[in-house]
Amino acid sequence: MQHQPRPFSADALCIDADAEIERIASMLRDQLRGTVRRRGLVLGLSGGIDSSVCAGLAARAVGPRNVFCLLMPESDSDPESLRLGRLVAETFGLETAVEDIAPALAAMGCYERRDGFIRQVEPKYGPGWSSKIVIDGPLTTGGYNISSLVLRSPDGALTKHRLPAPVYQGIVAATNMKQRTRKQFEYYHADRLNYAVVGTPNRLEYDQGFFVKNGDGAADLKPIAHLYKSQVYQLAERLGVPEEIRRRPPTTDTYSLPQTQEEFYFALPYDKMDLCLYGLDHEVPAHEVARATGLGEEQVALVWKDIQAKRKAARYLHLPPQLAT
Repeated sequence: MQHQPRPFSADALCIDADAEIERIASMLRDQLRGTVRRRGLVLGLSGGIDSSVCAGLAARAVGPRNVFCLLMPESDSDPESLRLGRLVAETFGLETAVEDIAPALAAMGCYERRDGFIRQVEPKYGPGWSSKIVIDGPLTTGGYNISSLVLRSPDGALTKHRLPAPVYQGIVAATNMKQRTRKQFEYYHADRLNYAVVGTPNRLEYDQGFFVKNGDGAADLKPIAHLYKSQVYQLAERLGVPEEIRRRPPTTDTYSLPQTQEEFYFALPYDKMDLCLYGLDHEVPAHEVARATGLGEEQVALVWKDIQAKRKAARYLHLPPQLAT
């Protein structure tokens, strides 16, 4: 009797989480001792799922005493991020230090430069205002990503403004200082301790270029870059990451208004993006991906087009320095 193949579903992303934890921990130990030749691991804790899992993996790999974590708030940070970062460190018994990066950012003109670009759209923008960048993705625009600026005035009124390319690029260039400044502190402590820096991107972020070059994209070891975000959540449960963090929606925590990753970058929530990415990479027919995600086939095709476009843009982010050989 011939068995019918099982329909494509989220089960395709299910893994043996315990076995994967041990495999990654073993690999981290080998890389630390044999390749990068450092004594321990440094990473930044954001209170999000990815850095929390990386902290748990680091503790499993080299022991809590050989892991040093940084909490790096700034003026726009959600206070919850600091609290949840501390909760992760307490859960795994990790040493932490708080490095407030706001003074460094202010000295470099991060906030002033950003606000100057925002005022090209809204001249009244200043103290008491809040902002974030959002995209209208391919499912609502027919295949394009259109960036807009959402502003909240001191009286609470929300407005949305289309962004000219130079203004968008200027705001992003200024806010990218945040990720690069955090990485400066991570490498300061890594040099001080003779440790290696752990990067925290998952497969979806790494593949699609959702990181800042020489910012959160810089690291010595990236232990979860091969895992879909859905799989990161599977590891989180087995590692004992606090449920409060496992239930928290993924955020950027970069702008002064609350902002999800979906609002800023991805076309869909992470669980559906994972299935679309997996389907594209494994040549799953569009109609099967559509059924698994609840999308239409045409919508899947638009998401795949967006994935491929972001991959092209991400090539620059992945490039090492080019040499004249």
